[in-house]
Amino acid sequence: MKSTLKRLDSVHQALSASVNNLDPALFPRRPGENEWSVAEVVHHLCLVEERVLKDLTKSVQGPPANVSPWKKLIPMRMVSVRFKRFKAPKAVEPLGTLPKDELLNTYDEIRSRLKQFCADHGAPRLRKALFKHPFLGDLDGVAAVSMVAFHEQRHNKQIREIVKKLTSL
Repeated sequence: MKSTLKRLDSVHQALSASVNNLDPALFPRRPGENEWSVAEVVHHLCLVEERVLKDLTKSVQGPPANVSPWKKLIPMRMVSVRFKRFKAPKAVEPLGTLPKDELLNTYDEIRSRLKQFCADHGAPRLRKALFKHPFLGDLDGVAAVSMVAFHEQRHNKQIREIVKKLTSL
């Protein structure tokens, strides 16, 4: 769990640095008609992390659950690879965004809550919690938290691509 939390911090810091240094005028701008803005990507990350936290909170309040041993073999690292584009499920699709500072504060606050949740429950209990991922299926809580970090890494790459497009226009 330590390495997962370390990755969460590392990726979050890298993405925050990219976004904090971004010209506020570029934050809400879309590089193309069917592409998200940096603001929408950050909002999506907030929605995903909030969803993971909500579902894991509900799961740890119930009886311990077991995930198939085969599911534990899925490398969460694959979530960070951007060779294929996926359509976000409706529940985590950004619809409008907050001002930059407010959105970044929300982003940091959700991360703090997720880390506190992990500290409160620990890896043994999280391994017995269930998270239903829309594409990967059932994951245990540790894998779900790891997925959050790799998902964030994936979108950090997307943010760098968006910024590159916007600054070359």
